[in-house]
Amino acid sequence: MFGKEAIKLVGELETSEEIKPFNATIFRQVLEEIQSLYEENSKDVNAITEENPAPKNTLIVRHFAMNRNKRCLLAYLYHRMRRLRQARWELGSILPPEITTNLINPEIQWFQAYNKILATYMRSIGDDGLNITNDVQPPKSLYIEVRCVQDYGKFEFDDGQIVNLKPNTYHLLPRAQCEALIRQGILEHVSS
Repeated sequence: MFGKEAIKLVGELETSEEIKPFNATIFRQVLEEIQSLYEENSKDVNAITEENPAPKNTLIVRHFAMNRNKRCLLAYLYHRMRRLRQARWELGSILPPEITTNLINPEIQWFQAYNKILATYMRSIGDDGLNITNDVQPPKSLYIEVRCVQDYGKFEFDDGQIVNLKPNTYHLLPRAQCEALIRQGILEHVSS
């Protein structure tokens, strides 16, 4: 049946919000199906003569199947890129190994290029640049209460203050300084 593998590929995106390993096998099968449909259509079009008119319905169905497969492949790639972009804003410029092992080389290259573009833009804002990935949510106060989830050790703030971050300890810290650690899962914001 036309498009069965392509639908399977898109269905993978709905099962989880995390970036799963790139499914090269099904991706390749869909590309091969597109190629075979194209070759069949090309053969039928070349065989058209005045005495032997083309079976138009068959050509149209194959053409729609090719377009549907192509849209499914593009949707698959687009959603993976969108999740990578989201990971950049949430986790920072260095992806954890559990994500990078699921990426293919062109995705890694895209992520690095996106990092460069974002870094160039952030450096161009103001005199010293501005890290726009820090304050994703507007702050209600300058300090927030956090609980340390993982053993991080000593953490030095911009002003030279040092805090020892050990598991299950609570701290009142500047929001701008600890927001990256919250996104990495080292600290957890405690709602008051």
